[in-house]
Amino acid sequence: MCLGVPGRIMDWLDRDPLFARAVVEFDGVGLECHMACVPDASIGDYVIVHAGVAICQVDELEAMRTLTELRRLELIETIAEECDQSRSGEEV
Repeated sequence: MCLGVPGRIMDWLDRDPLFARAVVEFDGVGLECHMACVPDASIGDYVIVHAGVAICQVDELEAMRTLTELRRLELIETIAEECDQSRSGEEV
């Protein structure tokens, strides 16, 4: 399943145009994401992340609506588990 999840930029790690990286927080979990597609995003902005890549910015209201729906569908926990497994090298 392909799913883009909204997250909030917490800290920029590298602003290189090709290799930009930032810590993005997803419902309390901070993950390093590639940010080359959203070079103008700032700390506190929301971005949609798919497969570890921020693909676009999204306004806070839309991010909150999406996160609320993911919680209602009980998908946030599943997404967090898959992220933990992929960071530890386990098969998802």
